[in-house]
Amino acid sequence: MDKRPTSRDVARAAGVSQSTVSIVLAGKAEGRVKPETRQAVHEAARRLGYRPNLAARNLRLGRTRTVLLVVPTLTGPVFGPIYAGAAEVAAARGFGLIVHPWPDDAGPARSQVDTQAIEGVLASSIVGGVTDFGDLPVVLMDSDPAAPAPTINFDVAGGMRAIAGHLAALGHRRIGHLAAAVDAWTFRVRGEALADAFPGSLIRRATAIDVAAARQAALELLARPDRPSALVCDDDVIAAGAYKAARALGLDIPGDLSVTGFDDVLLATALEPELTTVRLPAEQLGAAAMTALLELLDDHRPSGVSLPGELIARRSTAPPARP
Repeated sequence: MDKRPTSRDVARAAGVSQSTVSIVLAGKAEGRVKPETRQAVHEAARRLGYRPNLAARNLRLGRTRTVLLVVPTLTGPVFGPIYAGAAEVAAARGFGLIVHPWPDDAGPARSQVDTQAIEGVLASSIVGGVTDFGDLPVVLMDSDPAAPAPTINFDVAGGMRAIAGHLAALGHRRIGHLAAAVDAWTFRVRGEALADAFPGSLIRRATAIDVAAARQAALELLARPDRPSALVCDDDVIAAGAYKAARALGLDIPGDLSVTGFDDVLLATALEPELTTVRLPAEQLGAAAMTALLELLDDHRPSGVSLPGELIARRSTAPPARP
């Protein structure tokens, strides 16, 4: 069996010292090692198939190199890409990632994991905030930027303004808002942006992020004498409920009713007609948040980030049948 390559082998192949190899592969070479030297080390490690012995290094340093990712649910379609983005950045720096679900109705998140086993926390869309993590560094995602912890957010207000502008350009004035019944920053901001775009003419119903609940809320809006010509939904799952309500009432989408969603998950293109929605860069969010947490662990305060969404106009929106 071939001997596993060591850092000494990498150092010899790159023509540098072992300490230089350690600095480069630990991601701490910026400002300390010349770019051409860093490149030579990485090329030598790749050519030799070298992988650091993380367990031995962590034991030596007294560090776990493990991060806790707290999310409201493991089944939400946005949180898988967030995990993937965070995990890729973590792995490049030799960190592991543990996922811990904390439902929206559970209040402030409290760790059920031994905090001595983790070095930092990423928390996404947690209602009531994150508490009981002691002195651990925390980075929040899709959360109120006024929080004391650094925040990495989607520009959900910009996304909702894009939807409002799209509907206004089509000629819609009577707007129904199917609002997520979750007291979270991200949904409050969406509602405020939509209300600002249609002052005095917006009709709102709250609903769980659930197809059946959204169907019922949509039926209530569509039963009004001043029936909305468009339903703006806080989430693509809510939009699916709006589709079912329209079908139950014999309304054509988009001939009789335009519908929009938010997130652009796979469901958006499974619906017929395909859903106009806002695409959020979830994997990029996870990567940016993990990068920010690593900066905190290196004793640097990261800047807040707001990642723009993209309006994806599909066939669920059209000019209203009645002005």
